[in-house]
Amino acid sequence: MFIDKVDIKVKAGNGGDGIVAFRREKYEPSGGPAGGDGGAGGDIYFVVDEGIRTLVEFRYKKHHRAENGANGGKSNRKGKNGESLYIKVPPGTTIKNKTTGEVLADLVDKEDQALIQKGGGGGRGNTRFKTSTRRAPKFATPGDRTDEIELELEMKVVADVGLIGFPNVGKSTLLSVVTSAKPKIGNYHFTTIHPNIGIVEYKGVDSFVLADIPGLIEGAHEGVGLGHEFLKHTSRTKLLIHVIDISGSERRDPMEDFEKINDELLKYDTSLINKCRIVVGNKVDLMQDGESSQKVRELVEKKGMKYLEISAIAHKGIESLLDVVMQELQLLEKEEPVIKPQDEIRVYQHEVNKEEAIRVYRENDVYLVEGKKIERLIDSVNFDDTESTNFFQKYLKDKGVIQKLRDLGINEGDTVKIYDIEFEFTE
Repeated sequence: MFIDKVDIKVKAGNGGDGIVAFRREKYEPSGGPAGGDGGAGGDIYFVVDEGIRTLVEFRYKKHHRAENGANGGKSNRKGKNGESLYIKVPPGTTIKNKTTGEVLADLVDKEDQALIQKGGGGGRGNTRFKTSTRRAPKFATPGDRTDEIELELEMKVVADVGLIGFPNVGKSTLLSVVTSAKPKIGNYHFTTIHPNIGIVEYKGVDSFVLADIPGLIEGAHEGVGLGHEFLKHTSRTKLLIHVIDISGSERRDPMEDFEKINDELLKYDTSLINKCRIVVGNKVDLMQDGESSQKVRELVEKKGMKYLEISAIAHKGIESLLDVVMQELQLLEKEEPVIKPQDEIRVYQHEVNKEEAIRVYRENDVYLVEGKKIERLIDSVNFDDTESTNFFQKYLKDKGVIQKLRDLGINEGDTVKIYDIEFEFTE
C-alpha cells in the first residue's frame, strides 16, 4: 500500500514539578530547603530512515508522545529528564503544522532530522528560592505543560530521474527493463496509481534512482483525476524523461500529447519544464511510418530538448538512452551542486516556549484570573506561609496581572478569584 499523505498528532513531554523538601541539619531553619528541580520533558524529533518507502505506518498510529520529565526528589535530587521521541519517516517527507499550514521541516537525505517540538521545562524546587533573608522557602514551581499539536506529513518521491507522460505510453515497461522493479503492467489506462521506483545500474560503475511517475492527463494542474497527487512527485527529481507513444497505437497524436504534458508542467510549476531535458519516443517497433517521427523530433529539438526513439518491450535503444541520461545527470551535478540542508535543527516554537497567555476579566462583582501556569502554580503555593504567598504575589505583579486588575477598575476590598481560591484585593 502506498500512502503519501497523513495527519498525525504529537506531544512533547511535560516538565516534572519541583518539590518542597527539607533536610535536618543543625543551625538550619526547618532543616534547610532540599527540594529538587523537575526533569525536562522529552522532545519530538523526526528523522529520515531510508528503509521506509511510504507513510503507511502512520495510518494506524496517529498519536505520538514523548516521555514526561520526572518530579524532583528530596536531598536536592533533580528529576530524570523524559526520553525524547524519534519518529522515523521516509526520505522526501515534508512536515507541516496542520492548523497554520507552516512548513516546519523538509527531510530529504538520510542524515536529515528535525526537532519539531521541545519538551516542557522542569519546575524549580524550593532550594532554588533560598536567599539570605528567605532561609526556608516553603514553595516550588510546577513544570511546563505542552499541548498536543496536529501535523500533516507529506511524502514526495525522491529520485534522480522521473518518467512522465500520458497513461499507457510504456513508462512502467521501461522501468521494468532498466531496473529490477516489477511494476504492474497492463494494456489499459491508469495501471500505475502510485510511483514505482527502481535503481538503474549503469555499466557496473554508476547508478541512479528512477521513478515511474503515474500517468498525467489534461487538467492535472487543476487537480483533474489525481493531478496534484501525481505532479507533486516530479518536484523532487533532478531530471525528467518525457515518454510519448510515437506509434500512435492508442489513436493519440504524439505531438499533441507532447504539448499537453509540457503545458501541465508549466501550469503546475514553471521550474519543472527546465527539468524535462529528454523526450523518448517509445513503441518504435509499432510505428507505421517515419513522418510523424520526424515532426516530433523537429518539435522537441526546437524546444532545446533531446529526442531519442526506443522500444522498451523489444529492448531497442535502451543503452543509448541510458548513455544520454548519465551525461545529463553529470552535467546537472556540475551546474547545480548538491546543497545540504542547514546544520541548524529546526525547532517548532510551541506555546510552552512563548510568553504565557493570562486572561483577566470581570464577571458581575468578581474579578477572575486564568492561565495554565497560574493554575499549576497555585497548587504549589502554601498560603499559610508568608514567603510563599509573597512569591505568588510577585509573580502576579511581574506578569502584569495586578495592573490589568487596576485597568478593569478594581477597588480595595473587591474579590479576586483564581480558579477555586478567592482573595480580597488590597493595594
